[in-house]
Amino acid sequence: MLDIDLKRINTLRMLAVDAVQKANSGHPGLPMGAAPMAYVLWTRYLKHNPADPHWPNRDRFVLSAGHGSMLLYALLYLTGYDLSLDELKQFRQWGSKTPGHPEYGLTPGVETTTGPLGQGFANGVGMALAARHFEATFNTTEHAVIDHWVYAIVSDGDLMEGISSEAASLAGHLKLGNLIYLYDNNSISIEGDTELAFTEDVGARFEAYGWQVLRVDDGNDLDAIDAAIRFAQAEPERPSLIMVTTTIGYGSPNKAGTAEVHGSPLGAEEVIATKEALGWPLEPTFYVPDDVMSFFRQAQDRGREAQAAWQRTFDAWAQANPDKAAVWKQVVEGELGDEWEQHLPVFTDAKAATRNASGKVMNAIAAYLPGMIGGAADLEPSTKTSLKDYESIKPGNYGGRNIHFGVREHAMGGIANGMAAYARLIPYTATFLVFSDYMRPSIRLAALSEFPTVFVFTHDSIGLGEDGPTHQPIEQTMSLRLIPHLDVIRPADANETAGAWRCAIRNRQRPTVLLFTRQNVPVLQGDAHAIWVGVERGAYVLSEAEGGDPAVILIGTGSEVHLALEAQTLLAEKGVRARVVSMPSWELFARQPQDYRDSVLPPEITARVAVEAGVTFGWEKWVGPQGAVIGVDRFGASAPYETIYEQFGLTPAAIAERALALVERV
Repeated sequence: MLDIDLKRINTLRMLAVDAVQKANSGHPGLPMGAAPMAYVLWTRYLKHNPADPHWPNRDRFVLSAGHGSMLLYALLYLTGYDLSLDELKQFRQWGSKTPGHPEYGLTPGVETTTGPLGQGFANGVGMALAARHFEATFNTTEHAVIDHWVYAIVSDGDLMEGISSEAASLAGHLKLGNLIYLYDNNSISIEGDTELAFTEDVGARFEAYGWQVLRVDDGNDLDAIDAAIRFAQAEPERPSLIMVTTTIGYGSPNKAGTAEVHGSPLGAEEVIATKEALGWPLEPTFYVPDDVMSFFRQAQDRGREAQAAWQRTFDAWAQANPDKAAVWKQVVEGELGDEWEQHLPVFTDAKAATRNASGKVMNAIAAYLPGMIGGAADLEPSTKTSLKDYESIKPGNYGGRNIHFGVREHAMGGIANGMAAYARLIPYTATFLVFSDYMRPSIRLAALSEFPTVFVFTHDSIGLGEDGPTHQPIEQTMSLRLIPHLDVIRPADANETAGAWRCAIRNRQRPTVLLFTRQNVPVLQGDAHAIWVGVERGAYVLSEAEGGDPAVILIGTGSEVHLALEAQTLLAEKGVRARVVSMPSWELFARQPQDYRDSVLPPEITARVAVEAGVTFGWEKWVGPQGAVIGVDRFGASAPYETIYEQFGLTPAAIAERALALVERV
């Protein structure tokens, strides 16, 4: 290694060491050990423009090992992104752009939120898949407007997580040769040597997945790292895993190669010892030599020139391909237009399962939303989420819009999030609601990152029937409502389903969960467009009490709205006026002005009954201390759904009885 290269690499190392030490919190070990591979990648290969972090044809870099965030922040600062040295000095502090783990949308140049291990791995697969889809969709013989790579640095912990195995398997199957991961193979976890729990042959595992596996025995050998990346780029059909043997905390005389340097500052004495060992000035802290800064800032000129050359290609392509350019405006620039809304179907059927209605909605609008792409975890015949007029994505054929994720729920969510991060796509996933538990971390990160991913869950209650309690969601709907910045919509019928999809597509600032029935439910009477507006507001008066002000309010979601409507009739026969409120989305309703919420749920009407085929916990928010909740606070059972509803007390008679008791008490 040349002295000048070592100087630049040590700058990366010491920025991380000083930042972690100042914060008295963080992970210095990975940046110190992985700095050489990051240096080679960022200075010799990575195509990016610090002045425009959103340039569509940039290479994507994911630090899946997000605990090593200071390595990424140092690179972003040195190469000229909108990230100051002062921000590095505020590492892990309130209000800074340098949080403990990288966060999408907060720090310029951060491509996705990482930290929970394995998530970045799956996100990168989603980005690579999106890139291949874009290549197939937009590139022509004359012009290639998408031709870039997806890179990541992954860790031992990443590769231990099940999500990475799921994602790696699918990436190998799909032959995503545009995916290159550098594995920081330092053999140390927080608890100690990885041999405590991780002794498999990682290379053999990835070869079995269909990856090309390359090895660099010395993480400080820049030429070997360079050659491995070049070799990986030459492989068109296999993703590449470059296993780089490194020393965690490299340069620390007393802590290198140990767990002590993984997740704790070096300590004042060891910082001094490390700087002395590397020939680095003790003062000032956060020292960046002028020649090092000048070298890294060359990325600005390279990026500007690369983007300018691409822009010339793009302009020629757009002129020659106006139809493709129009699609580009939708899926890359996010100009959805309103034509898709004009094709939302209006349902007049007597009954329909909302999962079936959802499939009809998707297929009615897909032609007008070219960025709509996704699939199911081997359950499409049940979730009804296939786009019928479009092909499936297959190895070597990426122009379709149906993705077969296989039984890989966790990775499915992470891959969809990667696609959402890649461009203004509308990625969707689908499985049964009970299996949302398998993908919850991906849903949570979508919400944290404000990705507009659409998570479709069918078989949304005990109403799925005979499959029994293993497949009947009880607590899942409520647990999803607990996630901030996530909209959960459980429509009552086919027209509310169209309204739910309308909300999901229009909302580009957060993810949406759509919950659909397996069983048929009646189609609500009334103006469909008014119903869509009601769904958009989260709750609305579906059926008003006749003959005067209501004495009680019945609140339902999904399939239970129809039980409330029947209960309203029973109460009317007994002379009790009841209002029925459909509340498909707590989150949308909670964001409405107070006067609207009060118009739907007048504060003076304290007799309220909520009914939902799930846990009752949380409904007190809407029924208040005087209200009642009818739900399911035990696991389900295997039987026809009609029988289950009867046995669990989810009947119009039971609702009416509870409402009568409240009215009499008031």
